Amino acid sequence: MALSKHDPLTRDDLIGWLESGCRPREQWRIGAEHEKFVFRTDDFRPPAYEGERGIGALLRQIMERDPSWTGVYEGDALIALSGGPKGSITLEPGGQLELSGAVLGSVHETCKETTDHHKAMKAVAQDLDLAFLGLGFNPKWHREDFHWMPKGRYRIMRSYMPKVGSLGLDMMLRTCTVQANLDFSSEADMVKKFRVSLALQPVATALFASSPFREGKPSGYLSTRAHIWTDTDRARTGLLPFVFEDGMGFERYADYLLDVPMYFVHRGDTYIDASGQSFRDFMNGRLEALPGELPVLSDWEDHSSVAFPEVRLKRYLEMRGADAGRWQDLCALPALWIGLLYDTTALDAAWDLVRDWTLEERAALYAAVPTTGLRTPFRDGTVRDLALKVLEIAAAGLKARAITNERGQDESMFLDALWMHAEEGKSQADRLLEFYHQRWNDSVDPIFAECMY
Repeated sequence: MALSKHDPLTRDDLIGWLESGCRPREQWRIGAEHEKFVFRTDDFRPPAYEGERGIGALLRQIMERDPSWTGVYEGDALIALSGGPKGSITLEPGGQLELSGAVLGSVHETCKETTDHHKAMKAVAQDLDLAFLGLGFNPKWHREDFHWMPKGRYRIMRSYMPKVGSLGLDMMLRTCTVQANLDFSSEADMVKKFRVSLALQPVATALFASSPFREGKPSGYLSTRAHIWTDTDRARTGLLPFVFEDGMGFERYADYLLDVPMYFVHRGDTYIDASGQSFRDFMNGRLEALPGELPVLSDWEDHSSVAFPEVRLKRYLEMRGADAGRWQDLCALPALWIGLLYDTTALDAAWDLVRDWTLEERAALYAAVPTTGLRTPFRDGTVRDLALKVLEIAAAGLKARAITNERGQDESMFLDALWMHAEEGKSQADRLLEFYHQRWNDSVDPIFAECMY
């Protein structure tokens, strides 16, 4: 009998929920998610939730323009839009908007979804004198310039974050990412994909770096977003060394999740503060926030979403190491990972590339790439050299899929933006810094026009 969301859980249930993501190859799909900053076009400031030009008004206008969206409310506050098979538009803590897209069959479909979404959002935002910015970290505004959105889970996280890291509130308010979600066929397939993608996340971070500014000045990083994650909460972030150890599987990841401190328990419209408490205690009816109560499947699903490693396992694998960026870069992210992980020959080649990397080498890449990007030294070369090899493998994997558009182009076309970065050894962040010093007279204000969606 299938486990109900309301049945008490056993440890085997936790493992089984992860394992239930296994799908035969013919059912593998792509899920893409991307966040964007909202800003007021007259003064570039982030809008509040309230008001005629606020985030709430923007969400209402989107829903009114397209009745296929259904409002999701927390109390009286409209906090998200659900589109059924279209995915959802959700609200991040500082008013960033995220499209969690539909589950689709090709990068062509995913990129069309992204394009259609941006066109629709732009049409609505223009009427409110709002626009969208595609970068990994807000380039101009201080933490106190942002407005907190009215979601219960964010109130709990806002209180807890400063206890476990110095940059967690910046992560919540001032960062944006693009993400790809991928399937696996078995435990062994999951482990291999997990290891390859986790090892290569720093390469993706370097290729997609687009956040070199902080509060109007160069930050000293090419991916300020990636740096922010290094001091957010080390109990739930990073590269997960255990993934590369013998015995890695669904059970081992479930044990990791059990050790990640909780944030909350969701009951009805209420978020109950359980920050820092143990899901293991919850399993034994000893949760301080709800003494005597046992968790159900929805609690485990919620808890799986508050671990933030560079690659996250749910019932699929989430690639989390990239800055949000330009339209073409948003389309390139799912193309990169599909090319590496969905073709057997490509996956084998990617594994051969990373299999002898040591724990120390992976950690060094993760630490250095936010600052030096594609120029980061690695063995006898640089991350740029790695990126060129990775793109060769990904392009071959996409060509082998042989999924073409109406013009006969396969999915490898979406890697063109990344080839440009790798061949020139310059990410979007490097170019933005050049613009800042050479064309923008040491001002970040022009970025709002040049990187606007």
